[in-house]
Amino acid sequence: MWQHPCLARHVLVLFLIACGVARAEAACRDLHVARSVIPVAYTTEAEAIIQYFGHNFFQITTGQGTKIITDPLAPGRYPTPYVTPHVVTVGREHPNHNYVQLAQGHPLILRGLSQHGAEWNRISTHVREVFIFNMPIYQNGVAGALKGAAFIFDLGPLCIVHLGDLSHPLTPEQLHHIQHVDVALIPIDGTYTMGPDIAREVLQQLKPKLAIPMHYRDNLTLVEAFTRGLTTRHLAGDTVTVSQASLPTTTEIVVLRPKGARE
Repeated sequence: MWQHPCLARHVLVLFLIACGVARAEAACRDLHVARSVIPVAYTTEAEAIIQYFGHNFFQITTGQGTKIITDPLAPGRYPTPYVTPHVVTVGREHPNHNYVQLAQGHPLILRGLSQHGAEWNRISTHVREVFIFNMPIYQNGVAGALKGAAFIFDLGPLCIVHLGDLSHPLTPEQLHHIQHVDVALIPIDGTYTMGPDIAREVLQQLKPKLAIPMHYRDNLTLVEAFTRGLTTRHLAGDTVTVSQASLPTTTEIVVLRPKGARE
């Protein structure tokens, strides 16, 4: 596993706080420092619009208009959306996750794996105002464990993690790598990913304010098993608007309905 190269950034934030000029923002890894020293002011305006296209495929649009799409899905199961992202992230080299040709324009493509999925590919970069880094994970495959990648999006006010095809509880090293999470996009399928029981365990590890299940192929039995006993909202549409000020105090699950979803 990697060590996340953020020490210099962390030291810089501490220096800026000491000088009284640190930004009042919720960085994924520095939030606990910023909040303990200076007041943090958030607006109720949308800091992220999250749209679900099915499987692991989302679009995240920031308050500044930056568009990120994750694990783009090949045509066939759900309607293929028209998207013009600034950046595309790919957590698995499979048509259900890497159909990057649907992205219009010339977005930056960030692949979490190299050598056709045989090795992990380290990502740590800024795209406009968003800091994007990734983390190696394992997914379940037909022949056993395969490599995959989770992606973390530091929007400033919000931290969003897309857990890819995660199939196991997170290790202490992985939890340290991610640290703070506001919104978790979490697989629950149980075939190529972890099932509802392990997903609930990961939920307890991360303690996000919002969790959005994915990779369940419209199987509401899986959703029920994942959400049982937990605060849950079932939305009629495929989109949720998120701001730091509107986040619940304890974890809430939001179930989105992608276009073309089966009853």
